[in-house]
Amino acid sequence: MLIDDTVIDAVTAHMNGDHSDDNLIIVRAFGVPEATGAAMIGLDGTGGRWQADVPGGSREVTVAWPIEIAERRDIRRAAVELYRAACRELGVEPRAEEQHPTHLAGQHGQHAHHGEQGNPHGASHLHGASRPHGAHGTDARETAGFARELREATWGDHGDSEGADFMADIMRGRGTRTDYAQLVVQHWFMYEALERASALLAADPLLAAVHPAELIRRDALISDLEALIGADWRDAIEAVPATTAYAARIDELAEQGWIAGILAHHYTRYLGDLSGGQAIARRVSGQFGGEGVSFYDFSTLGDLGGFKDMYRRVLDAFGATLDADERARMLDEVRAAYRFNTEVFVDLGRARALA
Repeated sequence: MLIDDTVIDAVTAHMNGDHSDDNLIIVRAFGVPEATGAAMIGLDGTGGRWQADVPGGSREVTVAWPIEIAERRDIRRAAVELYRAACRELGVEPRAEEQHPTHLAGQHGQHAHHGEQGNPHGASHLHGASRPHGAHGTDARETAGFARELREATWGDHGDSEGADFMADIMRGRGTRTDYAQLVVQHWFMYEALERASALLAADPLLAAVHPAELIRRDALISDLEALIGADWRDAIEAVPATTAYAARIDELAEQGWIAGILAHHYTRYLGDLSGGQAIARRVSGQFGGEGVSFYDFSTLGDLGGFKDMYRRVLDAFGATLDADERARMLDEVRAAYRFNTEVFVDLGRARALA
């Protein structure tokens, strides 16, 4: 099967953003046991390609898919099966969600498309989950938890990913220092809005745990911008139009006091920073000598895996307080957050082309 570049960029962005730990397990199991980090850099119908961080440098490894890729939807199932095979090879227990057969691509029964909801991986998304047989007719979505529902809502159909090129260049070492600096600039404007709005989460007894002081990125961004641009960075930076729209949407949610909407953006941004963001930091740090990556340093949080697990438990508890309409509305806002991110990358790519 011929896989076009937009699909490749979308899948690699998703794997590096939401499955960075899985990348490392796959690479360690199938070729680079000494790897300390890994990022997916490509794929075709026969297998995936990863760049592995190793002591003193990096190595590229290609791993064959464990199943045949006949159509685009098979890519997700192949990635899940490869992860499970890697876990068996290393003798580690896969995540519980990966042990459930309904987690594989194509197993969802109810499709609810919401127009142009955004995700850097595509405009159409699966919403809801199939109802398995037996067990008193238990709803698989509720059994799995709201955190999983949010995660699966942003996989969907990995098409229409024009904005992935800018980030793909950074992840593959083709981006320049200026490219990365411009990404950090956009983060400044995004997080100014997000961290203002997140004060409402910190004030909520159920959600306060997901927004501790150690998560706030303001000081880290100032440090990075000074390193990348200079002491006068405030006079030199400008938001691209998509970033302005993104920040305006977050401000709008804060003005409305819509907690679920704010949490949708908080989840999308911070869980990405704690997962795929760590791969970005390794790549950029190695390429540009360690400057400007304080944004991705969450060492004061302690165990990042433990924090993410806690975050997902809070999401599950919060989701249980929402009715079906509000859950669907929050899912839509998560997709909107992904769309905003994609549009920022598109604008950054356009600005780079015109420079």
